[in-house]
Amino acid sequence: MGDPLSKVFAALADPTRRDLVARLTEGDATVGQLAAPYRVSVQAISKHLKVLEKAGLVSRSAEGHRSPVHLEAEVFDLMTKWIERYRQRAEARYRRLDAVLAEMDDDEEAGHRPAGEEMA
Repeated sequence: MGDPLSKVFAALADPTRRDLVARLTEGDATVGQLAAPYRVSVQAISKHLKVLEKAGLVSRSAEGHRSPVHLEAEVFDLMTKWIERYRQRAEARYRRLDAVLAEMDDDEEAGHRPAGEEMA
């Protein structure tokens, strides 16, 4: 799992890490501040933050629990571009399907029956 996108998605697979990222969208926070609402140790939150750091999602200016954790929002651009590419492909497929279905409706309304279908 060496590519950056895989690391980001893997890091965000955990609900606690997703919650930490969501909380950091409101601004930088210390490890202690981030750990406060959870029923886990500061060390457990630190481990989650290390995973987020390795994925490039967060950074800390210095080592230790007092240094603020900062969200690296530009990493979301990488994810957004990947998601957008596949969203556009899916939309194109749906547009083609809509066109086929609309053509079938038009044929039915015009009294045309598909080949092999008998009128009752």
